[in-house]
Amino acid sequence: MDFELSAEQREIQALARELAEAEIEPHAAAWDREHRFPRELFGRLAELGLMAVCIPEDLGGAGADFLSYILVLEELSRADAGVGVAVAVHTSATTLPLVRFGTDEQKKELVPPLARGERIGAFALTEAGSGSDAAALRTRAEPDGDGWRITGVKQWTTNGAYAGTFLVFARGEAGISAFVLDAETEGLKPTGEHTKLGLHSSSTTDLVLDGAYAPRARLLGEEGKGFHIAMATLDGGRIGIAAQALGIARAAYELSRGYALERRQFGQRIADFQAIQWKLADMATELDAARLLVYRAAWLRDRGEPHGEAGAKAKLYVSSVARRHTGEAIQILGGYGYTKEFPAERYYRDAKITEIYEGTSEIQRLVIARSILGLGERAVPTPA
Repeated sequence: MDFELSAEQREIQALARELAEAEIEPHAAAWDREHRFPRELFGRLAELGLMAVCIPEDLGGAGADFLSYILVLEELSRADAGVGVAVAVHTSATTLPLVRFGTDEQKKELVPPLARGERIGAFALTEAGSGSDAAALRTRAEPDGDGWRITGVKQWTTNGAYAGTFLVFARGEAGISAFVLDAETEGLKPTGEHTKLGLHSSSTTDLVLDGAYAPRARLLGEEGKGFHIAMATLDGGRIGIAAQALGIARAAYELSRGYALERRQFGQRIADFQAIQWKLADMATELDAARLLVYRAAWLRDRGEPHGEAGAKAKLYVSSVARRHTGEAIQILGGYGYTKEFPAERYYRDAKITEIYEGTSEIQRLVIARSILGLGERAVPTPA
């Protein structure tokens, strides 16, 4: 069993770390304060190949493996989790489904602009009445000539305000189907930028679809197979969110360790107190376990092996580690941790969402339980 990263993986990891430390981390507090994501950063990420790490070279990507992409997400999220999730949704929830399920014509037309960062991707599945129960979505796709008119409202659309390409799921005569729509499509409008607890540097909007037209050339995969596409996308996406949580947890641990070695009380460093040592020991142990779960899930995906259970385990565990570690960081920093003078409070706010989106922790437990008990996939109901 080899736990070493390859030379290429280490190179990509180092590239992402260098960019994150030099061009993201110094600005993260300001972006958080201003609730702003600098669109120009996407261009810089694309220039270095970090917007399409695991996209095939002939489609404009770097042609690296999925684990390399996960390493990038970890590094970006350590600096700013909002940037991490923006890249995750763009890559694993929009571009990769096009690579996996698209026709040759769709790949050639749609993937290169995404790989170059000229267009940003967004994933539009969730609705007000169908969050965890994604199969209950009510957005309609009504036949119109050689295509469909799509009507409905999507919620919690990451990258919504600046996305150029939307992967939209709607219900038609054959069941749920997936469609790829341009931001310029008449009848498609992102609206209602949400003010969130954390991830202030990423956009989260609703998406109003008022008869938006999708020609047959923009149907992704087979008609009626959209739910399968959505679930397959989430299987990989959960590994990405686990990597985001890993980056947050790592940032909290590194901040806590550094502070404990410098802060003095009662004539000595607080790192010399057993209470702090035990906290840091637990954090270091959980961080190693979290990293192994995430990397193994990505490794399984790269090998073409089933990875849904592994991804769910990684997301379930690592998101809880991120929540605990960010809380411990505030505790170790004391009063300073509760202020914006240090990033601990931002880490704390950013961490919580990793237990919620791309499937709540409760949903991850259901996925794991069904897998280990051999209960099979959930049936897809048809709303009345």
